[in-house]
Amino acid sequence: MRQLQIRVLQGCGKQVVEIAQGYDASNLIQFEAKDSEGPVDVVFLHVSNREVEGLLEELESIENLAVTLIPRGMMPLHPPSSEAPEQVTEVQERSAIEIFLGGLQSVGSWRGFLGYAALAGIVVWIGLFTNSSFLLIAAMLIAPLAGPAMNVAIATARGDKKLLQRSLVRYFSALAVLIAVAAFLSLIMQQEIATPFMVENSQISSVAILLPLAAGTAGALNLVQSERSSLVAGASVGMLVAASLSPPAGIIGMSIPLGRWDMIVNGLFLLLLQLFGINLSAAIIFRVFGLRPRGARYDRGTKKLFPISMGLTTAGLVALLMWQFSDSPNFQRPSRAQRINAEIKEVVESSDLAQLVEGNVRFTRPNISGQNTLLAVVYVQRQEGVDLSTEEIRSRLTQEIQTHILQEDFEVTPLVSVTVLETPEFLGDLR
Repeated sequence: MRQLQIRVLQGCGKQVVEIAQGYDASNLIQFEAKDSEGPVDVVFLHVSNREVEGLLEELESIENLAVTLIPRGMMPLHPPSSEAPEQVTEVQERSAIEIFLGGLQSVGSWRGFLGYAALAGIVVWIGLFTNSSFLLIAAMLIAPLAGPAMNVAIATARGDKKLLQRSLVRYFSALAVLIAVAAFLSLIMQQEIATPFMVENSQISSVAILLPLAAGTAGALNLVQSERSSLVAGASVGMLVAASLSPPAGIIGMSIPLGRWDMIVNGLFLLLLQLFGINLSAAIIFRVFGLRPRGARYDRGTKKLFPISMGLTTAGLVALLMWQFSDSPNFQRPSRAQRINAEIKEVVESSDLAQLVEGNVRFTRPNISGQNTLLAVVYVQRQEGVDLSTEEIRSRLTQEIQTHILQEDFEVTPLVSVTVLETPEFLGDLR
Protein backbone atom coordinates (compact mmCIF):
# COMPACT_ATOMS: atom_id res chain seq x y z
CA MET A 1 0.00 0.00 0.00
CA ARG A 2 1.04 3.60 -0.63
CA GLN A 3 0.05 6.76 1.23
CA LEU A 4 -0.85 9.83 -0.83
CA GLN A 5 -1.32 13.38 0.37
CA ILE A 6 -3.42 15.35 -2.11
CA ARG A 7 -4.00 19.11 -2.06
CA VAL A 8 -6.69 20.75 -4.23
CA LEU A 9 -8.66 23.97 -4.32
CA GLN A 10 -11.27 24.33 -1.59
CA GLY A 11 -14.44 22.52 -2.61
CA CYS A 12 -12.67 19.87 -4.72
CA GLY A 13 -11.81 17.57 -1.83
CA LYS A 14 -15.11 15.71 -2.10
CA GLN A 15 -14.37 14.94 -5.77
CA VAL A 16 -10.97 13.53 -4.79
CA VAL A 17 -12.58 11.29 -2.18
CA GLU A 18 -15.18 9.99 -4.64
CA ILE A 19 -12.51 9.15 -7.24
CA ALA A 20 -10.30 7.48 -4.61
CA GLN A 21 -13.19 5.33 -3.38
CA GLY A 22 -13.47 3.94 -6.92
CA TYR A 23 -9.90 2.64 -6.49
CA ASP A 24 -10.64 0.95 -3.13
CA ALA A 25 -8.68 3.53 -1.17
CA SER A 26 -8.77 3.07 2.60
CA ASN A 27 -8.45 5.27 5.68
CA LEU A 28 -9.40 8.45 3.80
CA ILE A 29 -9.17 11.74 5.66
CA GLN A 30 -10.37 15.08 4.27
CA PHE A 31 -9.93 18.44 5.97
CA GLU A 32 -9.71 22.11 5.14
CA ALA A 33 -6.43 23.98 5.35
CA LYS A 34 -4.73 27.12 4.08
CA ASP A 35 -1.56 27.48 2.03
CA SER A 36 0.22 30.52 0.60
CA GLU A 37 -2.44 30.90 -2.10
CA GLY A 38 -5.51 30.60 0.10
CA PRO A 39 -7.98 27.97 1.39
CA VAL A 40 -7.48 24.40 0.14
CA ASP A 41 -8.78 20.89 0.76
CA VAL A 42 -6.30 18.23 1.85
CA VAL A 43 -6.97 14.50 1.47
CA PHE A 44 -4.91 11.67 2.98
CA LEU A 45 -5.55 8.20 1.63
CA HIS A 46 -3.99 4.74 1.25
CA VAL A 47 -4.27 2.81 -2.00
CA SER A 48 -2.72 -0.42 -3.30
CA ASN A 49 0.45 -0.12 -5.37
CA ARG A 50 -1.15 -1.29 -8.60
CA GLU A 51 -3.84 1.41 -8.37
CA VAL A 52 -1.53 4.39 -7.81
CA GLU A 53 -0.94 5.30 -11.46
CA GLY A 54 -4.58 4.85 -12.48
CA LEU A 55 -5.72 7.02 -9.56
CA LEU A 56 -3.23 9.77 -10.39
CA GLU A 57 -4.21 9.71 -14.04
CA GLU A 58 -7.90 10.24 -13.19
CA LEU A 59 -7.11 12.97 -10.67
CA GLU A 60 -5.22 14.96 -13.34
CA SER A 61 -8.52 16.52 -14.45
CA ILE A 62 -8.75 18.45 -11.15
CA GLU A 63 -7.32 21.96 -11.34
CA ASN A 64 -4.24 22.87 -9.28
CA LEU A 65 -3.75 19.28 -8.13
CA ALA A 66 -0.70 18.75 -5.88
CA VAL A 67 0.28 15.23 -4.84
CA THR A 68 2.81 13.90 -2.34
CA LEU A 69 3.54 10.20 -2.89
CA ILE A 70 5.19 8.58 0.11
CA PRO A 71 7.33 5.76 -1.35
CA ARG A 72 7.24 3.48 1.69
CA GLY A 73 5.16 0.42 2.39
CA MET A 74 2.15 1.19 4.60
CA MET A 75 -0.07 -1.10 6.70
CA PRO A 76 -3.46 0.66 6.83
CA LEU A 77 -5.80 -1.27 9.13
CA HIS A 78 -9.54 -0.71 8.93
CA PRO A 79 -12.72 -2.48 10.08
CA PRO A 80 -13.51 -5.26 10.47
CA SER A 81 -10.60 -6.04 12.77
CA SER A 82 -10.83 -9.77 12.00
CA GLU A 83 -9.55 -9.08 8.46
CA ALA A 84 -6.34 -7.39 9.63
CA PRO A 85 -4.06 -10.32 8.61
CA GLU A 86 -5.47 -10.31 5.08
CA GLN A 87 -5.16 -6.53 4.84
CA VAL A 88 -1.40 -6.52 5.50
CA THR A 89 -0.39 -9.68 3.64
CA GLU A 90 -1.50 -8.48 0.21
CA VAL A 91 1.85 -7.09 -0.96
CA GLN A 92 1.96 -5.80 -4.54
CA GLU A 93 4.58 -4.51 -6.95
CA ARG A 94 5.41 -0.83 -7.14
CA SER A 95 3.47 1.30 -9.57
CA ALA A 96 5.09 2.29 -12.86
CA ILE A 97 5.15 5.99 -11.93
CA GLU A 98 6.95 5.20 -8.66
CA ILE A 99 9.59 3.11 -10.44
CA PHE A 100 10.15 5.86 -12.98
CA LEU A 101 10.32 8.72 -10.46
CA GLY A 102 12.63 6.66 -8.25
CA GLY A 103 14.98 6.24 -11.19
CA LEU A 104 14.98 10.00 -11.80
CA GLN A 105 15.79 10.67 -8.14
CA SER A 106 18.88 8.45 -8.37
CA VAL A 107 20.33 10.87 -10.94
CA GLY A 108 21.77 12.98 -8.15
CA SER A 109 24.97 14.85 -7.40
CA TRP A 110 27.77 14.44 -9.92
CA ARG A 111 30.48 14.98 -7.29
CA GLY A 112 29.27 12.17 -5.07
CA PHE A 113 28.67 9.92 -8.06
CA LEU A 114 32.14 10.40 -9.55
CA GLY A 115 33.69 10.25 -6.08
CA TYR A 116 32.31 6.76 -5.53
CA ALA A 117 33.49 5.76 -9.01
CA ALA A 118 37.03 6.94 -8.18
CA LEU A 119 36.98 5.09 -4.85
CA ALA A 120 35.78 1.95 -6.61
CA GLY A 121 38.68 2.30 -9.05
CA ILE A 122 41.16 2.46 -6.16
CA VAL A 123 39.73 -0.59 -4.42
CA VAL A 124 39.49 -2.57 -7.69
CA TRP A 125 43.14 -1.76 -8.44
CA ILE A 126 44.27 -2.89 -4.98
CA GLY A 127 42.24 -6.10 -5.29
CA LEU A 128 43.63 -6.97 -8.72
CA PHE A 129 47.18 -5.92 -7.81
CA THR A 130 47.30 -7.91 -4.56
CA ASN A 131 45.16 -10.85 -5.76
CA SER A 132 42.57 -10.16 -3.03
CA SER A 133 39.08 -11.38 -3.84
CA PHE A 134 37.48 -9.69 -0.81
CA LEU A 135 38.66 -6.30 -2.07
CA LEU A 136 36.98 -6.94 -5.42
CA ILE A 137 33.77 -7.61 -3.50
CA ALA A 138 34.24 -4.34 -1.59
CA ALA A 139 34.71 -2.47 -4.88
CA MET A 140 31.48 -3.97 -6.20
CA LEU A 141 29.65 -2.62 -3.15
CA ILE A 142 30.76 0.99 -3.65
CA ALA A 143 30.81 1.16 -7.46
CA PRO A 144 27.87 3.43 -8.52
CA LEU A 145 27.05 1.47 -11.66
CA ALA A 146 23.73 -0.17 -10.78
CA GLY A 147 21.79 3.11 -10.83
CA PRO A 148 22.76 4.20 -14.36
CA ALA A 149 22.34 0.63 -15.63
CA MET A 150 18.78 0.42 -14.32
CA ASN A 151 17.95 3.94 -15.56
CA VAL A 152 19.06 2.97 -19.07
CA ALA A 153 16.65 0.03 -18.91
CA ILE A 154 13.84 2.20 -17.51
CA ALA A 155 14.40 4.75 -20.29
CA THR A 156 14.36 1.94 -22.85
CA ALA A 157 11.10 0.54 -21.47
CA ARG A 158 9.39 3.95 -21.33
CA GLY A 159 10.88 5.25 -24.58
CA ASP A 160 12.37 8.25 -22.76
CA LYS A 161 15.11 9.73 -24.94
CA LYS A 162 16.16 12.37 -22.40
CA LEU A 163 16.56 9.91 -19.53
CA LEU A 164 18.36 7.47 -21.83
CA GLN A 165 20.93 10.10 -22.83
CA ARG A 166 21.52 11.25 -19.25
CA SER A 167 21.84 7.69 -17.97
CA LEU A 168 24.30 6.66 -20.67
CA VAL A 169 26.44 9.74 -19.95
CA ARG A 170 26.57 8.84 -16.25
CA TYR A 171 27.16 5.17 -17.10
CA PHE A 172 30.20 5.81 -19.27
CA SER A 173 31.46 8.64 -17.07
CA ALA A 174 31.67 6.29 -14.08
CA LEU A 175 33.41 3.63 -16.17
CA ALA A 176 35.85 6.20 -17.58
CA VAL A 177 36.75 7.44 -14.09
CA LEU A 178 37.21 3.89 -12.80
CA ILE A 179 39.44 3.00 -15.76
CA ALA A 180 41.46 6.21 -15.46
CA VAL A 181 42.07 5.73 -11.72
CA ALA A 182 43.24 2.13 -12.24
CA ALA A 183 45.56 3.20 -15.08
CA PHE A 184 47.00 6.07 -13.01
CA LEU A 185 47.74 3.80 -10.04
CA SER A 186 49.50 1.25 -12.28
CA LEU A 187 51.63 4.05 -13.71
CA ILE A 188 52.71 5.58 -10.43
CA MET A 189 53.32 2.16 -8.86
CA GLN A 190 55.41 1.19 -11.92
CA GLN A 191 53.55 -2.06 -12.48
CA GLU A 192 55.39 -4.08 -15.13
CA ILE A 193 53.49 -7.38 -15.47
CA ALA A 194 49.89 -8.51 -15.25
CA THR A 195 48.97 -10.14 -11.96
CA PRO A 196 47.42 -13.64 -11.83
CA PHE A 197 44.11 -12.07 -10.74
CA MET A 198 44.14 -9.79 -13.78
CA VAL A 199 44.75 -12.75 -16.09
CA GLU A 200 42.09 -14.85 -14.39
CA ASN A 201 39.38 -12.15 -14.40
CA SER A 202 40.10 -11.11 -18.00
CA GLN A 203 39.29 -14.54 -19.39
CA ILE A 204 35.86 -14.95 -20.94
CA SER A 205 33.73 -18.05 -20.50
CA SER A 206 31.33 -19.33 -23.13
CA VAL A 207 28.52 -18.77 -20.60
CA ALA A 208 29.54 -15.16 -19.79
CA ILE A 209 26.26 -13.87 -21.23
CA LEU A 210 24.32 -15.43 -18.34
CA LEU A 211 25.77 -13.02 -15.74
CA PRO A 212 24.47 -9.74 -17.27
CA LEU A 213 21.11 -11.33 -18.06
CA ALA A 214 20.79 -12.46 -14.44
CA ALA A 215 22.05 -9.09 -13.11
CA GLY A 216 19.60 -7.12 -15.23
CA THR A 217 16.68 -9.32 -14.20
CA ALA A 218 17.61 -9.13 -10.51
CA GLY A 219 18.07 -5.36 -10.63
CA ALA A 220 14.71 -4.79 -12.33
CA LEU A 221 12.87 -7.15 -9.99
CA ASN A 222 14.38 -5.37 -7.00
CA LEU A 223 13.01 -2.04 -8.24
CA VAL A 224 9.51 -3.29 -9.07
CA GLN A 225 8.99 -5.38 -5.95
CA SER A 226 7.59 -3.75 -2.86
CA GLU A 227 10.20 -3.35 -0.13
CA ARG A 228 8.21 -5.71 2.12
CA SER A 229 7.80 -8.48 -0.43
CA SER A 230 11.46 -9.48 -0.77
CA LEU A 231 14.24 -10.50 1.59
CA VAL A 232 16.91 -9.57 -0.97
CA ALA A 233 18.59 -6.29 -0.07
CA GLY A 234 19.02 -3.63 -2.72
CA ALA A 235 22.74 -3.40 -1.93
CA SER A 236 23.26 -7.06 -2.79
CA VAL A 237 21.45 -6.64 -6.11
CA GLY A 238 23.50 -3.53 -6.86
CA MET A 239 26.65 -5.50 -6.11
CA LEU A 240 25.55 -8.15 -8.61
CA VAL A 241 25.26 -5.50 -11.32
CA ALA A 242 28.60 -3.97 -10.34
CA ALA A 243 30.18 -7.44 -10.25
CA SER A 244 29.73 -7.68 -13.98
CA LEU A 245 31.22 -4.23 -14.64
CA SER A 246 33.86 -3.26 -12.03
CA PRO A 247 36.54 -5.95 -12.62
CA PRO A 248 36.58 -5.57 -16.44
CA ALA A 249 36.88 -1.78 -16.09
CA GLY A 250 39.75 -2.16 -13.63
CA ILE A 251 41.51 -4.66 -15.90
CA ILE A 252 41.27 -2.26 -18.85
CA GLY A 253 42.80 0.56 -16.81
CA MET A 254 45.66 -1.57 -15.46
CA SER A 255 46.38 -3.11 -18.89
CA ILE A 256 46.78 0.22 -20.68
CA PRO A 257 50.18 1.13 -19.10
CA LEU A 258 51.33 -2.48 -19.62
CA GLY A 259 50.44 -2.44 -23.31
CA ARG A 260 48.46 -5.67 -22.89
CA TRP A 261 46.08 -5.16 -25.79
CA ASP A 262 44.73 -8.71 -25.51
CA MET A 263 43.45 -7.95 -22.00
CA ILE A 264 42.14 -4.53 -23.04
CA VAL A 265 40.13 -6.15 -25.85
CA ASN A 266 38.79 -8.77 -23.45
CA GLY A 267 37.80 -6.08 -20.94
CA LEU A 268 36.02 -3.99 -23.57
CA PHE A 269 34.24 -7.09 -24.83
CA LEU A 270 33.02 -7.88 -21.30
CA LEU A 271 31.85 -4.29 -20.67
CA LEU A 272 29.83 -4.21 -23.88
CA LEU A 273 28.42 -7.66 -23.16
CA GLN A 274 27.29 -6.52 -19.71
CA LEU A 275 25.81 -3.28 -21.06
CA PHE A 276 23.70 -5.01 -23.71
CA GLY A 277 22.78 -8.01 -21.55
CA ILE A 278 21.68 -5.99 -18.51
CA ASN A 279 19.66 -3.58 -20.64
CA LEU A 280 17.92 -6.36 -22.56
CA SER A 281 16.75 -8.38 -19.56
CA ALA A 282 15.93 -5.40 -17.32
CA ALA A 283 13.95 -3.54 -20.00
CA ILE A 284 11.86 -6.65 -20.67
CA ILE A 285 11.08 -6.99 -16.94
CA PHE A 286 10.07 -3.32 -16.70
CA ARG A 287 7.73 -3.67 -19.68
CA VAL A 288 6.17 -6.81 -18.18
CA PHE A 289 5.47 -4.86 -14.97
CA GLY A 290 3.72 -2.01 -16.73
CA LEU A 291 6.22 0.68 -17.75
CA ARG A 292 4.87 2.31 -20.92
CA PRO A 293 5.66 5.45 -22.96
CA ARG A 294 2.65 7.27 -21.48
CA GLY A 295 1.29 7.33 -17.95
CA ALA A 296 0.14 9.49 -15.06
CA ARG A 297 2.27 12.64 -14.81
CA TYR A 298 4.49 11.30 -17.58
CA ASP A 299 4.05 12.02 -21.29
CA ARG A 300 7.49 12.43 -22.82
CA GLY A 301 8.02 8.78 -23.84
CA THR A 302 7.81 7.79 -27.50
CA LYS A 303 6.49 4.43 -28.64
CA LYS A 304 9.06 3.97 -31.38
CA LEU A 305 12.07 4.37 -29.08
CA PHE A 306 11.41 1.09 -27.27
CA PRO A 307 11.59 -1.17 -30.35
CA ILE A 308 14.53 0.83 -31.71
CA SER A 309 16.49 0.56 -28.45
CA MET A 310 15.65 -3.11 -28.01
CA GLY A 311 16.58 -3.80 -31.62
CA LEU A 312 19.97 -2.12 -31.22
CA THR A 313 20.54 -3.90 -27.90
CA THR A 314 19.67 -7.30 -29.36
CA ALA A 315 21.75 -6.68 -32.49
CA GLY A 316 24.74 -5.66 -30.37
CA LEU A 317 24.35 -8.72 -28.18
CA VAL A 318 24.10 -11.07 -31.16
CA ALA A 319 27.14 -9.47 -32.79
CA LEU A 320 29.20 -9.94 -29.61
CA LEU A 321 28.13 -13.57 -29.27
CA MET A 322 28.98 -14.26 -32.91
CA TRP A 323 32.40 -12.69 -32.35
CA GLN A 324 32.88 -14.73 -29.18
CA PHE A 325 32.11 -18.10 -30.73
CA SER A 326 33.96 -17.38 -33.97
CA ASP A 327 37.19 -16.44 -32.17
CA SER A 328 37.95 -19.73 -30.44
CA PRO A 329 39.38 -20.25 -27.90
CA ASN A 330 40.28 -16.63 -27.06
CA PHE A 331 36.82 -15.70 -25.75
CA GLN A 332 35.99 -19.14 -24.30
CA ARG A 333 39.07 -20.06 -22.29
CA PRO A 334 37.64 -21.01 -18.85
CA SER A 335 34.89 -23.21 -20.33
CA ARG A 336 37.32 -24.68 -22.86
CA ALA A 337 39.71 -25.53 -20.00
CA GLN A 338 36.88 -27.32 -18.16
CA ARG A 339 36.10 -29.43 -21.23
CA ILE A 340 39.74 -30.36 -21.72
CA ASN A 341 40.01 -31.32 -18.06
CA ALA A 342 37.11 -33.72 -18.54
CA GLU A 343 38.80 -35.17 -21.63
CA ILE A 344 42.02 -35.75 -19.68
CA LYS A 345 40.08 -37.68 -17.05
CA GLU A 346 38.67 -39.97 -19.75
CA VAL A 347 42.13 -40.55 -21.28
CA VAL A 348 43.67 -41.50 -17.94
CA GLU A 349 40.80 -43.81 -16.98
CA SER A 350 40.87 -45.59 -20.35
CA SER A 351 44.64 -46.13 -20.26
CA ASP A 352 44.54 -48.85 -17.56
CA LEU A 353 47.90 -47.53 -16.38
CA ALA A 354 46.87 -45.18 -13.59
CA GLN A 355 44.03 -43.54 -11.73
CA LEU A 356 43.49 -39.79 -11.87
CA VAL A 357 44.18 -38.02 -8.57
CA GLU A 358 43.83 -34.43 -9.75
CA GLY A 359 44.04 -32.45 -12.94
CA ASN A 360 44.65 -28.69 -13.25
CA VAL A 361 44.12 -27.15 -16.66
CA ARG A 362 44.50 -23.46 -17.47
CA PHE A 363 45.53 -21.12 -20.23
CA THR A 364 48.77 -19.27 -19.62
CA ARG A 365 49.54 -15.66 -20.42
CA PRO A 366 49.80 -15.22 -24.20
CA ASN A 367 53.51 -14.41 -24.17
CA ILE A 368 54.33 -16.98 -26.87
CA SER A 369 53.05 -15.65 -30.16
CA GLY A 370 51.33 -17.90 -32.64
CA GLN A 371 49.92 -20.40 -30.15
CA ASN A 372 47.22 -20.71 -27.52
CA THR A 373 49.28 -22.23 -24.75
CA LEU A 374 47.39 -24.64 -22.51
CA LEU A 375 49.10 -25.85 -19.36
CA ALA A 376 47.87 -29.18 -17.95
CA VAL A 377 49.31 -30.45 -14.68
CA VAL A 378 48.06 -33.99 -14.03
CA TYR A 379 48.61 -36.09 -10.91
CA VAL A 380 47.96 -39.84 -11.19
CA GLN A 381 48.42 -42.99 -9.11
CA ARG A 382 49.48 -46.23 -10.77
CA GLN A 383 46.91 -48.97 -11.12
CA GLU A 384 47.38 -52.13 -9.06
CA GLY A 385 49.26 -54.79 -11.00
CA VAL A 386 51.00 -52.33 -13.36
CA ASP A 387 54.73 -53.12 -13.33
CA LEU A 388 55.91 -50.37 -15.68
CA SER A 389 58.37 -47.83 -14.38
CA THR A 390 57.21 -44.42 -13.22
CA GLU A 391 58.97 -42.78 -16.16
CA GLU A 392 57.26 -45.12 -18.66
CA ILE A 393 53.81 -44.41 -17.20
CA ARG A 394 54.50 -40.68 -17.27
CA SER A 395 55.76 -40.75 -20.86
CA ARG A 396 52.84 -42.82 -22.19
CA LEU A 397 50.16 -40.75 -20.46
CA THR A 398 51.75 -37.49 -21.57
CA GLN A 399 51.78 -38.62 -25.19
CA GLU A 400 48.21 -39.99 -25.03
CA ILE A 401 46.84 -36.81 -23.45
CA GLN A 402 48.57 -34.49 -25.91
CA THR A 403 47.52 -36.60 -28.89
CA HIS A 404 43.90 -36.71 -27.72
CA ILE A 405 43.71 -32.95 -27.16
CA LEU A 406 45.15 -32.26 -30.62
CA GLN A 407 42.80 -34.77 -32.27
CA GLU A 408 39.77 -33.13 -30.62
CA ASP A 409 40.72 -29.88 -32.35
CA PHE A 410 40.55 -27.59 -29.33
CA GLU A 411 42.85 -25.17 -31.20
CA VAL A 412 45.42 -25.10 -28.40
CA THR A 413 49.06 -26.05 -27.90
CA PRO A 414 48.93 -28.49 -24.96
CA LEU A 415 51.89 -28.49 -22.60
CA VAL A 416 51.26 -31.47 -20.33
CA SER A 417 53.07 -32.40 -17.13
CA VAL A 418 52.18 -35.80 -15.65
CA THR A 419 53.31 -36.70 -12.15
CA VAL A 420 52.98 -40.32 -11.02
CA LEU A 421 52.36 -40.52 -7.27
CA GLU A 422 53.29 -43.66 -5.37
CA THR A 423 51.49 -45.02 -2.31
CA PRO A 424 53.64 -45.59 0.80
CA GLU A 425 55.30 -49.03 0.78
CA PHE A 426 54.30 -49.75 4.39
CA LEU A 427 50.61 -48.99 3.77
CA GLY A 428 49.85 -52.65 3.06
CA ASP A 429 51.44 -53.73 6.36
CA LEU A 430 49.33 -51.23 8.29
CA ARG A 431 46.18 -52.62 6.74
